[in-house]
Amino acid sequence: MVGFGLYWLLNSGAEAMNYRWQWYRIPQYLWFFEDGEWFPAELLEGLLVTLKISAVSLVCTLAIGLTTALLRMSDSIIGRGLARGYIELIRNTPLLVQIYLLYFVFGPVLGLERFTTAVLALSLFQGAYTAEIFRAGLNSIARGQFEASQSLGLSHSDSYRFVILPQVIKKVLPPLTNEAVSLVKNSSIVSVMAIFDLTTEGRNIVADTAMPFEVWFSVAGIYLCVTLVLSGFAAWLEHKLNVPEH
Repeated sequence: MVGFGLYWLLNSGAEAMNYRWQWYRIPQYLWFFEDGEWFPAELLEGLLVTLKISAVSLVCTLAIGLTTALLRMSDSIIGRGLARGYIELIRNTPLLVQIYLLYFVFGPVLGLERFTTAVLALSLFQGAYTAEIFRAGLNSIARGQFEASQSLGLSHSDSYRFVILPQVIKKVLPPLTNEAVSLVKNSSIVSVMAIFDLTTEGRNIVADTAMPFEVWFSVAGIYLCVTLVLSGFAAWLEHKLNVPEH
């Protein structure tokens, strides 16, 4: 019913603007056949760049988030201050402004490439939010778990590695999934750095073909598929982690 309503709305809008749909042209921007082989075209190539940026950024985000959370809960005043300052700075400034600062100001000074700058910007931005998720998860662990680890003779790092963090991951997996989905969507903003991701490729195709509706609906559909797959994988992983052992 919803799909039919959306179809009617789109067709009505197109007729009102005298716009002619050209969906038959979209497949050529997804893949093409040459010399007996299939090759990815502009949109799929852009998707691969988006997935690469998102995957590397996700790993860095988790590392930054966990490190920041541990610093916030440490006994070091300096560590807590640095972690708090980083979180407040990042969470209270727009991602686009941070990208511009890294790309035009700090990137040239540090000699960073566009890909590295994009990963750094996304990782720092999402890491600030992920840090609070990890901190909430760590605070939810009973104090007795830490004491039990120490009584078993485990070092501080081994206590976190084998006892504390596995429990934290189970608790924070749903919000971490939301952050991963947000990271994929936010990766579209790096198109301002002339990185040929999915959004940039879509913009270039629109400029060449004057098919804004078909192209942007296709781009949105691709992003939706990626985020749905990611959410489904996270749901499966959460189920596996919560299955009691026999």
